[in-house]
Amino acid sequence: MSRFPADSVGLVTPQRQAFSEPLQLACGKALNQFELVYETYGELNANHSNAVLICHALSGHHHAAGFHKVDERKPGWWDACIGPGKAIDTNRFFVVSLNNLGGCHGSTGPSSIDPATGKSYGAHFPVLTVEDWVHSQALLADRLGIACWAAVVGGSLGGMQALQWAISYPDRIRHCLAIATAPKLSAQNIAFNEVARQAIINDPDFHNGDYAAFGVIPKRGLMLARMVGHITYLSDDSMGEKFGRELRTDVLNYDFTSVEFQVESYLRYQGQEFSERFDANTYLLMTKALDYFDPAGAHSGNLASSLEGIKARCMVMSFTTDWRFSPARSRELVDALFAAGKQVSYLEIEAAQGHDAFLLPIPRYVQAFKAYMNQIEVA
Repeated sequence: MSRFPADSVGLVTPQRQAFSEPLQLACGKALNQFELVYETYGELNANHSNAVLICHALSGHHHAAGFHKVDERKPGWWDACIGPGKAIDTNRFFVVSLNNLGGCHGSTGPSSIDPATGKSYGAHFPVLTVEDWVHSQALLADRLGIACWAAVVGGSLGGMQALQWAISYPDRIRHCLAIATAPKLSAQNIAFNEVARQAIINDPDFHNGDYAAFGVIPKRGLMLARMVGHITYLSDDSMGEKFGRELRTDVLNYDFTSVEFQVESYLRYQGQEFSERFDANTYLLMTKALDYFDPAGAHSGNLASSLEGIKARCMVMSFTTDWRFSPARSRELVDALFAAGKQVSYLEIEAAQGHDAFLLPIPRYVQAFKAYMNQIEVA
């Protein structure tokens, strides 16, 4: 009997695809060769019509569901929604989840070796956009024999990629699910990203992005960046419920350097853990890709005009306490899709967990997600 739950995809093994054709990037540079790491769950049907692409958020990666080891306790980051009988049902769908180009979990990125120099790219890795990611994902789809995705699904930055897929490749996507996302970042969001970047850039161990050559990492900067980011992913209510003003001990130390409140301990733990698994240059790249995303920018700010070429049916979902990507931003996208004459459904979910709600098994969210996915034809 398997030790894994019945609704788990079980053991999964990451796969690697190498590309030797140049990928022209929006910044004007090109990557002459690169690799993408990805995982698949379920089986591709005979006519290749049941493929679903999962696009990850800022700190995400290819490991979205299942386990890499038999004794592994923590499954992939979206295991709550991917698996047999779940919202993205692997009994029906062939699911592809990849680590984006520029990432630090196997795909070619700043920590990879530049074949031209024999050293890590570091700060010399080119700046990427959401469009660049979508173009690289289309190349992966070609290699997998997928001419058209049944759906492209993503939350947060992943939702931006799903929307860009519908814009860039209207004939290669039938359904677009954009969850807890926005058609562009607000000034406040860009400001949060800039504070995070400055924390990294001003770390003495950053060395202008070439820290690998010095055998160090900008750990303090990464910790601060994660702490700032993590605060924005949670709602005030969820933080209050989880931590309140609880002290770690019964005594106040009256010391600026000590960790007295439980929330302080939590944030420091999150920052420490993140600094040990994520690359600083990748963090800079990902936040810039977030900042640059603005489909309406090429249409004089008219979002509806930027969506006119979309053929996919769209599903947009938001969460009431998400102040990083508020429901108002999702409604802005929905209104523009309606104005462009597109098929769109919208659900605003009552949830106390803030932006991170899209990752969690909130009953109404999962039920609606599953209901939408179940009506997608795959025959």
